[in-house]
Amino acid sequence: MFVLGGIDSSRVLRIAARLVELKETVAISESSAGGLIAAALLTVPGASAYFLGGGVIYTRKAMGALLDLTPDKLGGIRSATEPMAALLAQTVRGRLGADWGLAETGATGPCGNRYGDAAGHACLAVCGKRKASRILETGSSDRHANMIAFANAALELLDETLLRAD
Repeated sequence: MFVLGGIDSSRVLRIAARLVELKETVAISESSAGGLIAAALLTVPGASAYFLGGGVIYTRKAMGALLDLTPDKLGGIRSATEPMAALLAQTVRGRLGADWGLAETGATGPCGNRYGDAAGHACLAVCGKRKASRILETGSSDRHANMIAFANAALELLDETLLRAD
């Protein structure tokens, strides 16, 4: 087992084993989780069999430079929404040629974001053979705890979606 403070290691190992079993790959776009999702997936030995890469897409500048998602391509979709998470998951999947894309966008705290979402708000999405998304509201302004909660919730969504994959 690995140690990455607060991340559900058994879930990460299950995801890794399932991706290897399926001979499939994943790419990650995360924002408020700050790289914890990718770090968790990379702690498993042999991660290169399923992890293609990703990025911490924390600003509009990063979104444009790393994912080529410029304001004109967003069609009015704003950050920290399920449609944005879905677009990020689809885009990172396509840009890296992965079987699955996983994305997170939110507001960790201690304050909310400029769009009016409270601290502890995250939107998560998976794009692949199946698509899924969800919103997480922790109700907490604890930045560190929210980052861990966002990463765990994203990994949970990927795990659930992979279990339904054929």
